[in-house]
Amino acid sequence: MADPEEILDYLEQQIPSLSAAAVDMAYWQALASGQAVLVSGDDGIYQAFPDGTMKLIKRIDKPLSVPVGTRVRIP
Repeated sequence: MADPEEILDYLEQQIPSLSAAAVDMAYWQALASGQAVLVSGDDGIYQAFPDGTMKLIKRIDKPLSVPVGTRVRIP
């Protein structure tokens, strides 16, 4: 029988891929139901419409790259 700690570690490793799949599914379901969805792009936040068009909502700064474990204060 497998060690419960190993089983838990395995299940925890699945969380990123499962959550990514859930987000993708929610995105497509929202568009399929005729709703618009907010997405971030290279230089801003866009509203994506079911017909494939995108509308710029707000320009944003480029993503901040921070090493794991670093504390960052967001103004």
